[in-house]
Formats: sequence, structure tokens, C-alpha cells
Amino acid sequence: MGSIALLFTSIGLSMDACAVSITNGMCFSNIQKKQILSTALVFGFFQAFMPILGYIVGCTFSQTISFLDHWIALILLGFIGGKMIVGAIKELKNPEPCLKIARFLTYKMLFLQAIATSIDALAVGMGFAVMKVDIVNASLSIGIITFINSVIGSNLGKKFGELFKQKAEILGGAILIIIGLKIFIEHTIM
Repeated sequence: MGSIALLFTSIGLSMDACAVSITNGMCFSNIQKKQILSTALVFGFFQAFMPILGYIVGCTFSQTISFLDHWIALILLGFIGGKMIVGAIKELKNPEPCLKIARFLTYKMLFLQAIATSIDALAVGMGFAVMKVDIVNASLSIGIITFINSVIGSNLGKKFGELFKQKAEILGGAILIIIGLKIFIEHTIM
């Protein structure tokens, strides 16, 4: 695989993590420099690790994993997104508590988001095994680009979240559900 193809593959794989980073920046009040870096590191790590895992698994289990990956992404992102929407609607109906209670991004939630957004990278890793791609360079490229895009996404989301408050949480939850549906539809059609 050439450098340009690897660059575009890395950018493509980082887009789901970037979109979720934007959502996190919009919706969670504890998004500061430390949380932005944590988010980027976790997303970058999973995006770099999953192709290696996929490479190791190779084509032996590809049918089983390709049958399940879109379901896992849909369920994880749908659950997180749905929970965000329900919480935001409750806060809109009862505005007093929303001024007192801050919504925080937890490491558990971040971990689930990282898994859900990196499932495509697992499948790409299987493809890399067939294509005999240098998995170390490919994984490093994917991880670094995901890290950069996640930092950018979190900062953009933070700026927009401050403008839109609870409406941003509804939008963010809807975005997560849409990403889950996108992954599900792409994998069921192909």
C-alpha cells in the first residue's frame, strides 16, 4: 500500500472518532485540555490497536467478525446516543436541575465509544493481512491521524457546545446514533 493510500485510509478511519470527539466536546461539561488529550489518546490507541488485532486474526475468522461488527457498533453507539438524548430531554423539561448538575464524560463511556468507532479498523486490519501491508507503519499512521483529528474535533465540539447547551446534547446523541446506523448499513449492504 502506498503512502497516499495509507494517508487516505487513516483519515477515513479517523472520521468516526473525530465525529464522536465533536459530540463529546459539545455535550460534556468536563471537556478541558486533560479530557481532550485523554479522548484523543484513547481513540488513537484503539484505532492503532484494532488493525493489528485484525491483522493477527486475519482471514480465519473474517466471516464471523464481519457478521457481528456492525451490530456491536450499532448497539454501543445507539445506547450511548439514546441515553444522551433522553437525559437532555429530561433536562429541557426540568431546567432547574440542569443548571446544578454537570454532565461528565466518564472513562467507561470513552472506552465504549473507542471500541465502537474502531471496529472498522479491525476489519481493515484483516484486509491488510491479505494485502501484506506493513502493519506497524499502517497502525502508527492510523493512530496518529486519529489522535490529531480527535483533538481538533473535541475543541470544535466544545466551542459549539457552549453556544447550544442542552440542544447540543440532543444533537450529539443523534449524531452517535447516526454513526452507529451508518456503520450498520455499510456493513449489511456490502
